[in-house]
Amino acid sequence: MRSKDDFLKSLRDGRKIYYRGKLIEDITSHPILKIAALHASKLYEYSDRIYEDSKLGKVSKFFKVPSSSQDLLDRHKLIYDLTLYCNGIFNISQAIGSDAIFALMITAKQVDRKYGTDYSKHVENYLQKVAKEDLTIATAQTDVKGDRSKRPSEQVDPDMYVRIVDVRSDGIVVRGAKAHTTQSAVSDEIIVIPTRAMRDSDKDYAVAFAVPANAKGLKMYVRPIDEIEGNSSSVLSRKDYELETLTVFDDVFVPWDRVFLFREYDYAGTLAMLFATFHRFTALSYRSATMNLYLGASRLVAQVNGIENEKHVRDDIVDIVLYKEIMRSSAIASAVYPVVMEGIAVPNPIFTNVGKLYSNMHFHDVVRDLIDIAGGIIATMPSQEDLDSEEGKNIVKYLRGSVDGEERVKVLKLVKELGASSVTGYLLTGMIHAEGSMEASKIELFRSYNYKEAENLVRKVLG
Repeated sequence: MRSKDDFLKSLRDGRKIYYRGKLIEDITSHPILKIAALHASKLYEYSDRIYEDSKLGKVSKFFKVPSSSQDLLDRHKLIYDLTLYCNGIFNISQAIGSDAIFALMITAKQVDRKYGTDYSKHVENYLQKVAKEDLTIATAQTDVKGDRSKRPSEQVDPDMYVRIVDVRSDGIVVRGAKAHTTQSAVSDEIIVIPTRAMRDSDKDYAVAFAVPANAKGLKMYVRPIDEIEGNSSSVLSRKDYELETLTVFDDVFVPWDRVFLFREYDYAGTLAMLFATFHRFTALSYRSATMNLYLGASRLVAQVNGIENEKHVRDDIVDIVLYKEIMRSSAIASAVYPVVMEGIAVPNPIFTNVGKLYSNMHFHDVVRDLIDIAGGIIATMPSQEDLDSEEGKNIVKYLRGSVDGEERVKVLKLVKELGASSVTGYLLTGMIHAEGSMEASKIELFRSYNYKEAENLVRKVLG
């Protein structure tokens, strides 16, 4: 199996990464971006991710294709435990890429049956490659979209969705951009899939493929890491965070054996939704682990403030417990009652979307609970520079609570990061929009829910 050092060395491959207007030659040595690389590398330190495959030998559990409830329950536990191992920050390195592979495996078989294509073989060979080489994979799904009122083929600029611009004997050439692609700059591979259903007029946009992160013409523009550069007292983000990029495909060549969908527009929506279901199951699994940060921080700040036995504090704590456990219960229920498609166990879409929608709608309540317990000091406390100055001891004296000021400040710095900093804004946006917006979950839940039981009951009552 691959080592942490092997992975970090592989990132020095000439990939085009830009940060704050500059081309980054080596992301592993950049003072800020290297933290995301080191976060990704923790995957290779986590020994409990390995299993023995009958064909491939020792491979990552992330690449085990789920065929049963137990497989999905094991995957939930893997994601949950790895998130805890990474200090409560999700490690996407093989999770989301494998979500995409599972969705591709199902869709490829359906397309092959209808059109006589050979996508199943392409996907199977790709899975074997990434599993044997123990690669990390980002997934680029969300197109930049341009005018949201128009379809892909109706855009003023045709590059607002990733599209096929040339077809060659040895492959295709693609152009366009995908937004907020998580950890793409520190991944080995990038899988690209459609973001929506397509029509015949959109067929050039109905494309799925995989490319290495250093592919010619691929450029990645990293978001500003304000959680570190904008907060000198940050604690968590200096250990773990995940970056996102605007991922631009400037006439990138893709060999045929890495193409998984080519103008079969009637399956673009199927692929997009299947991926979303796996992706949201992953979200429930990691988010419930991440909530330990808010639950633990709330408990500790209540203790250092001397209010852990107050009723409103108990109410706030229980609120966070409910949020965490509703997500975890939804993930477990979706694993126990899967939908099996093409021999692959898909998390139950109803339970998955119920949990995900609850997660979208109520994270701001968790932030409110933390702030309520911590108090306004997390927004107004002196800076790290003040604490490090000659006046630091005087400041710390007046920041004591039920414990001395030095101990309370340690807790307050983390609580500030979670409740009153750039991290808060980042997580608020992510918890509402990442892995699909609230509207996307509502549409799928409304469309796929079986109303017969409820309707029949009312008909029975009505006679």
